Amino acid sequence: MVFSFLTRIKSINVKMTTMIPHEITLPFDKATFGMGCFWANDALFGATQGVLRTRVGYSGGKMLNPTYRNIMDHTEVIEIHYDPTAITYQQLLELFWNNHEYGLTTKIKRQYASLILYHNNGQRSTAEDSLEQERLKHKEEMCTEIKPAAIFYPAEDYHQKYRLQQHPQLCKALMLNSQLLQDSHVAARLNGYVAGVGSVVRLNEDLKTFGLPDNLVEYVRKVHQVNKESGLYC
Repeated sequence: MVFSFLTRIKSINVKMTTMIPHEITLPFDKATFGMGCFWANDALFGATQGVLRTRVGYSGGKMLNPTYRNIMDHTEVIEIHYDPTAITYQQLLELFWNNHEYGLTTKIKRQYASLILYHNNGQRSTAEDSLEQERLKHKEEMCTEIKPAAIFYPAEDYHQKYRLQQHPQLCKALMLNSQLLQDSHVAARLNGYVAGVGSVVRLNEDLKTFGLPDNLVEYVRKVHQVNKESGLYC
């Protein structure tokens, strides 16, 4: 039943809207994490309350201008802009520790390494304390590195909001371009919701503010339900 609904709605013409609240102008702090495939992390944090924007890219290394095909000494990371009055850095770290794809206690190639890039001394201290607490939970040696944030190189467009881009009717309604794939608040939220992240209550509250036509509101609800238990990682 759900499958037939999703198939049918893809053929519905989408009405363009200029009411999409892409921009959130609240003051924000940054957090940058590497924790495996950045597609999953983008969805996880995008639908987290208090997160304003997300973008994925490459950082942590010294070589210039990495790309997905030539990542060199960098790691796949997510850069998170968050409202510190709504969510704390410690709470973001809890999501970081609890949602690794791999690499937390297993040495793997640097592309998918467990990595915390701190943006100030407060983040550094919190991250180091958090790592010490996390070590108490594992018998194996922890592989997580903590380093100062350096240049962030945005990933190619097709990596940004990857889960959302699997739903072209939503991207069309949002009028997404290269910049909005990195900067849009609504795109970040929907990228998480279509992957099944977040509560139904929060989803329904957010959908009231996104400016989507009714047919796409119902579509997002159905996709969220279908993917709720499927897991984030490939």
